[in-house]
Amino acid sequence: MVDVRGLKYDENGLIPAVVIDAGSNAVLMLAYMNEESLKLSIEEGRTCFWSRSKNKLWRKGETSGNVQNIVNIKTDCDKDSLLVTVIKEGPACHTGSESCFFEDIFDGDLKHDVSFSLDTLHEIIQDRKVSKKPGSYTTYLFEKGIDKILKKLGEESTEIIIAAKTGDRSETIYEIADFVYHALVLMSEMGITPDEIKKELASRHSKEKSD
Repeated sequence: MVDVRGLKYDENGLIPAVVIDAGSNAVLMLAYMNEESLKLSIEEGRTCFWSRSKNKLWRKGETSGNVQNIVNIKTDCDKDSLLVTVIKEGPACHTGSESCFFEDIFDGDLKHDVSFSLDTLHEIIQDRKVSKKPGSYTTYLFEKGIDKILKKLGEESTEIIIAAKTGDRSETIYEIADFVYHALVLMSEMGITPDEIKKELASRHSKEKSD
């Protein structure tokens, strides 16, 4: 276990902290900690940074409520940077984006696999809600409003029942995927995040274990 005093802080007593999501491994943000904020993060189990612009301690979520619960903190081989894995409650970025890293600078020709998650799908849906991309089915749903979204959810739930009743496993998977997608659209329409659903499920899991 590394002593926080043994880390290599810069001339201002700061060390960069890269924050990643425990579920998707997505990079959420880059911030800075000093020895005091790192100790507070460890003691409280939530991220606390040093704000260079305001020159004071900054507990993530102290005004927005979008706190980050720490799973673990690691340092690199040179002990001059930190990797903080968290379970977040709400968006990481002040813009409302799930991650602070969403602006493209360069997209090369090399193809690469991007790990899929419900969080990334939710981010795409959120983008369609804001950007209103022409020709997008998701944009169409948002333009039609909540009644259309609810109608589609009802249709998809019926199709799940029919597929499952006939014993068609692949069709049932297909229809469940449709239902989950439309549920995410509804969540976006109502301002509900995947983190809130995870939190609700986690509370039920804890209750189930204690019963």
